[in-house]
Amino acid sequence: MTPTGGSTSNPLKRVCVFAGSSPGNDPRFLGAARELGAALAQRGVELVYGGANVGLMGAMANAVLEGGGHVIGVIPRHLLDFEVAHTGIPDLRIVESMHDRKALMAELSDAFVALPGGFGTLEETFEVLTWRQLGLHQKPVVILNAGGYFDALVAFLEHMVKRRLLSPENHALLSVETSIEEMFAALEREATEGGGKWLDRDLT
Repeated sequence: MTPTGGSTSNPLKRVCVFAGSSPGNDPRFLGAARELGAALAQRGVELVYGGANVGLMGAMANAVLEGGGHVIGVIPRHLLDFEVAHTGIPDLRIVESMHDRKALMAELSDAFVALPGGFGTLEETFEVLTWRQLGLHQKPVVILNAGGYFDALVAFLEHMVKRRLLSPENHALLSVETSIEEMFAALEREATEGGGKWLDRDLT
């Protein structure tokens, strides 16, 4: 696919986005999902996500498709009906388990972004963040703090540092941004510095 925007030297080819399968009760959440999808398409960056056609996930994927971008959806077989799989995605990959889903999404992607969501969004985000802490990869992890949704989480992470259960160095592995432009700047900067690759595939 030929990028419609951005630099041809952009280190980000695919970005994995974790997001809620519900829209939430703040219109800023849906707005951020749609804006992010449109921005990915405009920049020629492919979206990797959980393959659903509902909530923030569906809104984001539809925005990428409407902008002429490419979407890779990854969904476990047992969630095909439960999460209402996005049948409008030409590249929908069906896997056998949640573990397979997360592993494939991570392998396909150069970076990770978290939009507002629930348990699944937090679990996926902190798993790839933990992998980075353990040195399994150097791919950037960014929270897009739409509508201040993650404010309490950000405060709790700072509390963890103060209680010396999270080191400042590991705390710094997670970027928190409030705008799409700041998010892309953080992703591109860290992907360039870290190479955005797995360090030892045998460990993954």
